[in-house]
Amino acid sequence: MSERLYNGIELPAVWPPRHLDRASDAPMPVPYLAAPPAVIPIDVGRQLFVDDFLISDNTLTRTFHQAEKHPANPVLTAQTPQELALQACLFLGHGGLWYDRPTGRFQLAYVAGWRGKLSLATSCDLLTWERPELAPGRGNALITRSIDDHTLWFDPQASDGARFKLLELHRRWPPTGVETGPGKPDWKLDGKAGDVHCLATSTDGLTWSTQIPAGPPYTAGDYCSFFYNPFRQRWVFSIRTGYEEGRMRAYLESATFDQGIDWSTKVVWTRADRLDLPEPAERYPGGGEPCQLYTLNAVAYESIMIGLHAIHRGPLNRICAERQIPKLIDLELGFSRDGFHWDRPDRGGFIRCARQEGTWDRGYVHSAAGVCVVIGDRLVFPYTGTSGVAPDGSRGDYRGASIGLASIRRDGFASLDADSRPGTLTTRLVTFTGTRLFVNLRAPQGWLRVAVLDEAGRELAPFTRDACVPVSGDHTLAAVRWQGGEDLSALRGRPVRFRFELSDGELYAFWVSRDDSGRSDGYVAAGGPGFTGPTDTVGRSAT
Repeated sequence: MSERLYNGIELPAVWPPRHLDRASDAPMPVPYLAAPPAVIPIDVGRQLFVDDFLISDNTLTRTFHQAEKHPANPVLTAQTPQELALQACLFLGHGGLWYDRPTGRFQLAYVAGWRGKLSLATSCDLLTWERPELAPGRGNALITRSIDDHTLWFDPQASDGARFKLLELHRRWPPTGVETGPGKPDWKLDGKAGDVHCLATSTDGLTWSTQIPAGPPYTAGDYCSFFYNPFRQRWVFSIRTGYEEGRMRAYLESATFDQGIDWSTKVVWTRADRLDLPEPAERYPGGGEPCQLYTLNAVAYESIMIGLHAIHRGPLNRICAERQIPKLIDLELGFSRDGFHWDRPDRGGFIRCARQEGTWDRGYVHSAAGVCVVIGDRLVFPYTGTSGVAPDGSRGDYRGASIGLASIRRDGFASLDADSRPGTLTTRLVTFTGTRLFVNLRAPQGWLRVAVLDEAGRELAPFTRDACVPVSGDHTLAAVRWQGGEDLSALRGRPVRFRFELSDGELYAFWVSRDDSGRSDGYVAAGGPGFTGPTDTVGRSAT
C-alpha cells in the first residue's frame, strides 16, 4: 500500500525509487511537480513559493534570493594550541548545529584542527563563541581522539534519551600524526582493514555507545552524512558514491538510527547535473573541471525539506595539493516535498566561495548538519570557509579554515514579486483546519489583497477581494483580515483556493494558523530562541 504524506503527495508502492540513472546528467525529475495532488492539505507549516506545487495560475515574477554573509565573518577562528598546530583549521565536515533550549545557547560541534578532536563551541548570539570546559581535563572535546569525516545530529526528542547521534568514518589508513589503535581511525572490521562508517549514540555528548558498522567496508566514500525527516519519521543517509562518474549521492532510509543498517541496500539518488556550470579556467587555478556533488545536508523547515548541495567545481585534489589552494565548493539550494526528489530551480549560489586570494572563505565551503537556526525574522547558516593560508604563513588546501555566518529572511529563499502594476496568484485547491490567514510580505510602498474562492472559482463572502483590508509594510508574520470577518473556521476541511493580488511588493509565504498567534506548526530547522519544540507552536512570540 502506498504512503500518503502530510501534503497530499502519494508515494509510489516501490520506495525509495530505484529507477534513477547514475550516468544521467539531466536535472532530477520531480514527480509531484509534474502531477501535484488534486487537493493539497496545508496544516503543516508555512507554505513557501519555492516551486509551483501550490500554484494554479500566476502573473507574479519569482525571484530567488542568496544568503548574505555577515560583516563580522569569520566569527570563530583557530585559537587553541591544538587548533593552530593542526593547520589552523576549524572544520565543519559536517559537525553539528542546534539550539539548546535549557541553556538558551546555540551549540556548534566542529573539528578542532585538521583531523583533530570533535569539539563544542557555544554562543548566545552566534557572534561571540566560547569553548566550554565539558569535564575536568577534557576541555571542550566531545570526543577525545582524532576524528575523520563525521556528522553529529542533536535529537532532543529521542525516546531513549540518546540525544546525540554520530556517524563517523574510520579510514583504512590513519592520516599522518593521528593516533591508532582500537576505536581509532584505522579501526578494523572482522580483522580486515577498510573504510568503515560507524554509528554511535550518546545521552550527554561525552560518553558514547559501542560503535555499530553501517554496512561492510568499502560501501561508501568520505563525506557521508545523515539527517532526520520528521515528516515521515525516517533517518536518511546521504551516502557518497560514484567514483567513475564523479562524486554523487546514494540514499538509504531507516525508521531506526543504529539497529542493523546495511548500506549495501542503498539506491541511486542525486548528483550534479548539466545545469551546474564548471568554474571558468581563467577565474580560478585548475578550473574548468566538470562539477560534482561533494556532499548534501538537509533539514526540515516549515512544510518542506531544505537541502544544501555542496557543488564541487574543481580543482582536482592533485592540483590543490600542488598549488596549495583550497577546492572550490559552493552551497546550492534544493527543495523537497517528499524527502527524496530535489527541485533545484536556482543555480546562482546560495553561499558561494569568495575565490579571491586573501579572503577567509576563498574556497572549500562546508555546511553544518542541522543546516540553520531561526532567530526572529532571520534564518542563519553557519559555514566553514577556507583561506588556504595559516596565521604563520604556511599554505595548504586545508589550512586556515574558519567558521562564519550567512543569513536570509525567514522563508526568504524565493519570493513572488509585482511592480506598480498589480499581479495575481491563485493557489490550487487546498484544505486546512486552522482559523486565521497569515502571510510573509515585503511591501512597504505597496499592498496585498486576498480572496477565498470555491471550487468553481467564485469568491466566498465575506472573504472577497474588495472586502479584504490591504496588507502593507515589511512583515514576516502579518495577519490578513476582511471587513465583516477574519475567522476561517467555517471553511475548515472544504477545498478552496486563495487568490493573492499584489502591488509593488514581494510575497514569500502564506499559512492558515490555528489561532491569532500566527503559529505555523511547521518545523524550525535546528531550532532557535522562543520555540518550545521542533515546530512553531508560538507564532509571533518567537519573533
